[in-house]
Amino acid sequence: MLIKNKNSFIVFVGGLLVGLILLNLISRDNFHRFDLTDNKKFSLSPSSKTIVSKLDDRLTIKVYFSDDLPSELGNTRRFLQDILEEYQALSDDVSFFFHAPESDSELEEQARKDGIQPVQMQALENDQMVVKKVYLGMVLLFENKKEIIPLIQSTAGLEYMISTKIKSLINIDKKTIGLMALNDEEQPKTDNLTSQLNQHYNFRSVDPKTDIPENIDVLLVSGGVDSVEENTIINLTSFLGAGKKILMTQSGVNTDIQSQQAFPIESNIFEFLNKYDLDLQKNLVLDSKCGNVQVQQSVGLFRMNRAVQYPFFPVVDTFNSKDSVAGIIVNKLEQILPLFPSEIKIDTVRSENVLNVFTLFTSSNNSGLMSSNFMLSPDPQQNPFLQLLGQSGKVLSALSSLKGGGELMLISDSKFLSDEGGMSIPDNMVFLMNAVDYLADDEDLISLRSREVTSRPLDILQLSDEEELAISQDDKDKKADRIKKRWKLANIVLPSLLIIGFGFLRIRKEKNQAEVLKQIYD
Repeated sequence: MLIKNKNSFIVFVGGLLVGLILLNLISRDNFHRFDLTDNKKFSLSPSSKTIVSKLDDRLTIKVYFSDDLPSELGNTRRFLQDILEEYQALSDDVSFFFHAPESDSELEEQARKDGIQPVQMQALENDQMVVKKVYLGMVLLFENKKEIIPLIQSTAGLEYMISTKIKSLINIDKKTIGLMALNDEEQPKTDNLTSQLNQHYNFRSVDPKTDIPENIDVLLVSGGVDSVEENTIINLTSFLGAGKKILMTQSGVNTDIQSQQAFPIESNIFEFLNKYDLDLQKNLVLDSKCGNVQVQQSVGLFRMNRAVQYPFFPVVDTFNSKDSVAGIIVNKLEQILPLFPSEIKIDTVRSENVLNVFTLFTSSNNSGLMSSNFMLSPDPQQNPFLQLLGQSGKVLSALSSLKGGGELMLISDSKFLSDEGGMSIPDNMVFLMNAVDYLADDEDLISLRSREVTSRPLDILQLSDEEELAISQDDKDKKADRIKKRWKLANIVLPSLLIIGFGFLRIRKEKNQAEVLKQIYD
């Protein structure tokens, strides 16, 4: 009997070992990771997998990361190693190496040659704050090209950065993006936009007074405040007729928040847009769901800045994800913040050269319009228009698809491309890069770019569209305050009750155990 049990045990252990070996051999080429996070943070997106699949030569990643890092950077290093292992598992052409340059003078010199510079960082050691020199960068080498990520301080957007660099390395035929300002005197500052576009595309400025170069694939047009030369209109029309793509940012009203003045724009650009069934109105869209501005308020002898809601800066979270075309551009976007946008009316009768028109995003169902007597004051007492909300959502961006393959996208905010305007807001940059990728037929990074959660406000009212229109803003604020107070009270009381209840259960359990022991030994 003993021999039989011993033989059975040996067979069982042998079978288990063989099974484990076979399982490891199979899983080396066929693996799967279960990622239960909401945005699949710990696994590579399909976009990254598509990019890596295009590698046809060795990609070497050299990571210059110090060993003795402050505790808050420990997770960053582990996450970076995990994600690089994911890239390596996808392709045999990917290899990576970690180096600690401060341990070797030759490694330090190599890091500097690769473009990675040390940074100074404070850390707590032996109960004292000390300044340390650390390395937190990486270099990607492919054929005779090199891309650098000089500083990695957090895990946010890390996959996007790495996949962007890989795509830049393997992308041989980069498309060209042009930027044109309709009025020369309104030339916007676009350093933020330019730096982003240069990572993926060739970028150049275009003079509105000259012909559009033939190598331009997508043209970004910053709106003006006056009529443009007829030759510019002809060039834009010919560009679209050749199957090219235009993204135009144009308002219906010229605004100046400093002087709190606004004037309707008189320009022939509106007639150009009308030919593509985009009827841009000379008004301003207001929205109860909006951003803030700082206003000065007297408090005793002092004047202090206070943040107040400003309906002229709508916080847009209503996207047209149902249409397949629009859904690609607004994929997983959470919000956009245009400044002083105007309403876009879409003609229901299609023009001869227009295939279809797609709405991209709209204001909320508690909106309003200001069409005359423009008043930009944020004070509801001085500006009665701020109380006249409650209208259904207004179209703020749309895409006109043409029969010849051309496409015209309109965003009703003239300053959307400017560093002082839309491009100072990260969410707007995500949308714009998505739009450019779509127009350039380069959609690999769209879903990946929108993957990181940027804002997730709690909708405590949970109102339907009908209720949103029926209830006044004052009633909404009062209801929201009541709900907030209840949640605050629950957060204070419930944890205490749970701890007390757990304590009583623990006491009861120990008392029962004591009774059992007493019965055993008595």
